[in-house]
Amino acid sequence: MFDIDVQDAIFKSIQTEKNAMNFYQFGAGRMKNPDAVKVFELLAREEREHAGHFHKIYQRNDIPDLEAFLNTPPDHASDWMASLAKTIDADFTEQKAMELAMEKELGLEKALRETAARIADPQVRAVFELNARETRNHYEMIESEYARLMAMVHESDMDTYVRE
Repeated sequence: MFDIDVQDAIFKSIQTEKNAMNFYQFGAGRMKNPDAVKVFELLAREEREHAGHFHKIYQRNDIPDLEAFLNTPPDHASDWMASLAKTIDADFTEQKAMELAMEKELGLEKALRETAARIADPQVRAVFELNARETRNHYEMIESEYARLMAMVHESDMDTYVRE
């Protein structure tokens, strides 16, 4: 049941959070809508924080300085950055970037929850579960901004429209 190398899983999670951070930084730099830019900039900062959560429980010494690691150039071959590059090649829009971000966040949440379920150490499992919840929050934040950007009814206005 717990046939996972926990330190490898943590390292991969740090790398994934860095890739997500780079994705949001890169996307924010190409957006025109100031509110969409703010959302992506916030998400980039939060991905940096998530990497920090994982780094605190990482016991190997191959990432001695997290900030230096996070400030290295993006891995354009990573799944996050490669997906964004395809979007940019196909006429980048905030809508496409947000759709891709929602897809990536859902996939990451699922992976974090699956990994958490395979970790015996309750403290390490708790870090994965926390990041899964925060990833769900990212999805919901993007979904809300996407609805606003697309001039959809915002969830806070739903009762008003339903009653009329």
